[in-house]
Amino acid sequence: MIDMKTNYLGLELEHPLIVGASPQGDTLDGVRRAEDAGAAAIVFRSIFEEQLDTEAMATFSAMESHAEMFAEATHFMPEPTEFKVGPEQYFESIRRAKEAVKIPVIGSLNGTSLGGWLRYAGAIEEVGADALELNVFDVPMNEKVSGADIERETVEMVRELRRQIRIPIAVKLSPFHTSLPHFAAALQEAGADGLVLFNRFFEPDIDIENLEVITEMRLSNSSEVLLRLRWLAILSGLLEKTQVAVTGGVHTATDAIKAVMCGASAVQIVAGVLRHGPERLHAIRSEMQRWMIEHEYESLASMRGCMNILRAPNPNVFSRANYMRILQTWVNE
Repeated sequence: MIDMKTNYLGLELEHPLIVGASPQGDTLDGVRRAEDAGAAAIVFRSIFEEQLDTEAMATFSAMESHAEMFAEATHFMPEPTEFKVGPEQYFESIRRAKEAVKIPVIGSLNGTSLGGWLRYAGAIEEVGADALELNVFDVPMNEKVSGADIERETVEMVRELRRQIRIPIAVKLSPFHTSLPHFAAALQEAGADGLVLFNRFFEPDIDIENLEVITEMRLSNSSEVLLRLRWLAILSGLLEKTQVAVTGGVHTATDAIKAVMCGASAVQIVAGVLRHGPERLHAIRSEMQRWMIEHEYESLASMRGCMNILRAPNPNVFSRANYMRILQTWVNE
């Protein structure tokens, strides 16, 4: 039997396949079903800064009272009814999940700025979460705020969380940073135990007939894993203390094997779970084991990182050199 064990955020997991932040964790039955299907861990959906920041709620109230003055203004803040659960419900859900299942439960905070909302990480720790995922999702729209400003604030957020809690912290990143290795190293120095690559920005579409912005959920496909493979390979080779996980684009055993080869310590699966149920993880795990036996890998550890920038036969394929080669050797058939 192949040894599929992995260590992610200091958590000893039976294998790397975990349920990423999704509706699967919204109910106790969903969490139990994930465990029964063989998930190594489960990440709860985020609780948002907007839910927790009392100043934001006060702003909402003030805006609501002046709604007739500027009707569009209220649309910049989500109404409380748009949130799936309130803070107390969220904490109670984690507490009940920890009592009901044996697999690690990872809480999640989603925000963009330093503020009092970060103190709720302590509440997530207190109710028993095994780790915390900080989901930094933002669309910069202020021309006076630089990329360095945004990264500096994120690093300070991690530093503040590290002061407040003892459980491991993973930071879920977007790929849109000028120097991702530099940013990742700063997050490691600030106390991040892991990085999750990458957050998926849900892109709006335009209805050209009705002049409306369309927002809808579009699930990932396997093509999206390619961007993640490059940065898994680079960051897993550069970071000494911080582990990397992949999320987005993993749908098959082949996708998961590639991610592990590039250095992933954990593989988060969301779209596959939404489409096929958590039982999809069992199928992927079985297929991974069969492939590893056929290719004579004794353990997941022996395969992890074999294709990162330190161990790949030709690490230049992850760099600019490969970009030039592909463009210059393209021939129309």
